[in-house]
Amino acid sequence: STHCISSAASDVYKRQMEMSMGTITKVDTQWNRLTIDHGPLENLDMEAMTMVFEVVDPAMLEGLSEGQEVAFTADRVKGKLTVTEITVE
Repeated sequence: STHCISSAASDVYKRQMEMSMGTITKVDTQWNRLTIDHGPLENLDMEAMTMVFEVVDPAMLEGLSEGQEVAFTADRVKGKLTVTEITVE
């Protein structure tokens, strides 16, 4: 027998797999940047480290503060490492 997972469910699962865990160490509203102490970024083939990310939308910074545990997705946007999705854990 074959198992069939609906594409919507597998998309959600895939997105969760791609989300990385981290802790915000700095919120820079002037330059719309976040500094995150993160675990490995599988989709970018990066090891765990602390780095500065741009955010795709400045509104994403609202409600974020230093020390928060977050799940986030980062990607390269116009050559810069950018947080495209973030949720507070």
